Amino acid sequence: MIFFTSDTHFNDPRILRIDRRPFPDLASHDEALVAVWNEVVSHDDEVWHLGDVARGTPAFKDELLARLNGRKHLVIGNNDDDATVQSRHWRSVQAYAEIVVDEARLVLCHYAFRTWNQMGKGSVNLHGHSHGRLKPLPRQYDVGVDAFPFRPVSLSEILASRGRRAERSGPPR
Repeated sequence: MIFFTSDTHFNDPRILRIDRRPFPDLASHDEALVAVWNEVVSHDDEVWHLGDVARGTPAFKDELLARLNGRKHLVIGNNDDDATVQSRHWRSVQAYAEIVVDEARLVLCHYAFRTWNQMGKGSVNLHGHSHGRLKPLPRQYDVGVDAFPFRPVSLSEILASRGRRAERSGPPR
């Protein structure tokens, strides 16, 4: 299975204040996100993390990523430093990606686009960065943990999040 997420902001004390995440402290936040990730994602699943993974030392980030299930791909966010980008736990690292999942063409970036490749032919833009606060365009979805319940989500969950209208848009031609 393939999952998507963004803006986990592990070990980032700003996240509790700025986004008012419902955790009493940063340690509780981080442990809850690790636990729910591992409940959803198996070791054989793939996860596309669309940026803003964590703050901390290279050792902290390597230990954290080792604890998270799945084969992980990083689409770099504005808060991802060299220690994050260079971790040996990523299968791939890029600033932008285009992939096909279940016959749907996906354009992945940390940032939401105003327009994107194959937009007029049904492609879907998955992004993070806006923490669930940005009004999306059609076929555009924020996959961050603030937009979904603090966990990675599948494409079918993402598309179903807007009900029947999203399902009718169908795969690209």
